[in-house]
Amino acid sequence: MADRRTPPARGRWRPFSRPGGSATGGALPAPEHSMDPRLEAEPEVVALEGSVVDAAVYRDGRRIAASRSLEEIYRQLPGEPGTMAWIGLLRPAEAQLLEAAERFHLHELAVEDAIVAHQRPKLERYGDTLFVVLRPARYLDDVEEVDFGELHLFVGPDFVLTVRHSQAPDLSVVRRRLEGDPELLALGPEAVLYAVLDAVVDGYAPVIAGLQNDIDEIETEVFGGDPNVSRRIYELSREVIEFQRSTGPLLDIMANLQAGFTKYGTDEELQRYLRDVADHATTAAERVDGFRQMLQNILTVNATLVSQAQNEEMKQLAKGGHAQNDEIKKISAWAAILFAPTLIGTVYGMNFHDMPELRWVFGYPFALGLMGLVCLVLYLVFKRRDWL
Repeated sequence: MADRRTPPARGRWRPFSRPGGSATGGALPAPEHSMDPRLEAEPEVVALEGSVVDAAVYRDGRRIAASRSLEEIYRQLPGEPGTMAWIGLLRPAEAQLLEAAERFHLHELAVEDAIVAHQRPKLERYGDTLFVVLRPARYLDDVEEVDFGELHLFVGPDFVLTVRHSQAPDLSVVRRRLEGDPELLALGPEAVLYAVLDAVVDGYAPVIAGLQNDIDEIETEVFGGDPNVSRRIYELSREVIEFQRSTGPLLDIMANLQAGFTKYGTDEELQRYLRDVADHATTAAERVDGFRQMLQNILTVNATLVSQAQNEEMKQLAKGGHAQNDEIKKISAWAAILFAPTLIGTVYGMNFHDMPELRWVFGYPFALGLMGLVCLVLYLVFKRRDWL
């Protein structure tokens, strides 16, 4: 049997360097940078053991050795059928991940993705090693937000290397579950891949429930006329879109796994388990798609309701303006009517000596009659024009 520690000529790890890189302590990855400018600076490099959460060797589904040293794990892995190693890393630094990659001869492109992180969910095959990227999610009740993580898996013929860039999911629960079911764990690294996929997909259920509750609350706020609901719709839409980016590619991952069942000799029982995960992933993706459509409809309804409220306000303002115009017309009409006798009285109140009406017997009744006639004429005119 050929020594498995000798890297194959193709499809495996090959040292490569970047300008200014050191040739000691392993090769540095090709220059690749994240497109997210919000990433934090690279943490201080520490020993590889500092990022090892758990590492063990299993034979026929049972733990036979455990160590935080990958060198020790690598040495105790005999390369016999039914034996595999499972190493879990949490937020490893670049040098730490490079050391693990060199131990297990991982492909340089997959290592680059794991170092840079912030990758979309995907499944890629490099020779006999699978590289899987998953986006677990959890719902935070306190702030009503969805927290997304990132998980990378390297699945080889006799090893599984998990690289977590977030606290979720808790893979110790997955490990305990598999260790409690030796028959399932004895199926090899693909059983670990199934269990991790199952944990990630099952973790979507609380998130879906939380988003559904938020959407129900938003519907109530929309029809309740809450002025701040538009902002909440926008923020929730962003979370749903991000969630859709996590669940959508998962369907392709499951389809690609199922397509390789026959070619790679996947155990029939494991095939059933993986198909069950695919069904759950499909349900989750469909629910998320439905949430996005619902939010679009809610946003449209909210815009319609806001427009109707604005139209109603404009109508009320128009009615108020019309009523105000009617009052102004009435006031103006009565002012004009009252102005006529005032004008006549003012003229005859000047008391000039040469005013013939002052000595006329009918002068006073004439003035009163003139005032009444003018007022009557003005009243009829304004009445006809609907000013009164």
